[in-house]
Amino acid sequence: MLAVPAVAGLALVACGSTDNSTSSSSSSGAASGAATSSSTTAACATGTITASGSTALQPLVQQAAQAYQAKCPGSTITVSGGGSSTGLSNVASGASDIGDSDVPVSNAKAVDPTTVTDHQVAIAVFAVIVNPKTGVTNLTTQQVRDIFSGKDTNWSQVGGANVPITLVERKTGSGTRLSFDKDIMQGTPEAANPASTQDSTQLVLTSVAGPAGGVSYLVASSADSTVTKVNLDGVAPTGDNVKNGTYKYFSHEHMYTKTSASPLATSFIAFMLSSDFQNSTVAQAGYLPEATTTEQSLADK
Repeated sequence: MLAVPAVAGLALVACGSTDNSTSSSSSSGAASGAATSSSTTAACATGTITASGSTALQPLVQQAAQAYQAKCPGSTITVSGGGSSTGLSNVASGASDIGDSDVPVSNAKAVDPTTVTDHQVAIAVFAVIVNPKTGVTNLTTQQVRDIFSGKDTNWSQVGGANVPITLVERKTGSGTRLSFDKDIMQGTPEAANPASTQDSTQLVLTSVAGPAGGVSYLVASSADSTVTKVNLDGVAPTGDNVKNGTYKYFSHEHMYTKTSASPLATSFIAFMLSSDFQNSTVAQAGYLPEATTTEQSLADK
């Protein structure tokens, strides 16, 4: 992982689903066309680039780098995590060619948005998760706000078991938390004294699966059989429901470059936005293709 300090005042920290110490280096290349969705395959480019940032997006970028290497040997793409703040600060400072982020650069007050270009490459569906012993499978958005603000303290208050609520929050400023706060909390602050505060998906899963009253939020595809993904306002956290406009808890995944990006960075992003990659690897990795919806969630604004 790049050991580059974040720009002062950048109000984001690590977020997502994988260990942010993981990195991969792939020899690869592709065309230097515009980074927009395309059904054509651009020509390969050579050189070396780095991509760092969001750990929620990191697995997809790593798979893209590996596929890109297999198709176009001759260039090197090194992928690392560190969180959205790292990605945005690194691309702003020039330490990385690509900065991966769960949230738009407008949330990074120390970065001049006119110096970078936003490429939305996929959609992440998020979900509220609970311990199965809560007896809860559906919550209204207002009930979620009451739970995470600390107003409700027992699952029996929202139709569940007589079990104390155990709040598991994400670290303040994380991209995952920012998406939750914008899409769900909408101005209602999260409780200042949660049972625990975690900064990785695996720790969130462990923390929710442990105590009988555990509750948190994460990328929906990361949830396993130890927890229950609840419906929000009667709507399941699925790609189909994002597509038909009934499920609102999602965000677009961003890859930022300098306004004058290198040919390799440009073509790599174009490769990720190609119809072949979007319709195969993106879906297989648990994300939604960027073309699923043009609607922007509150977290994307």
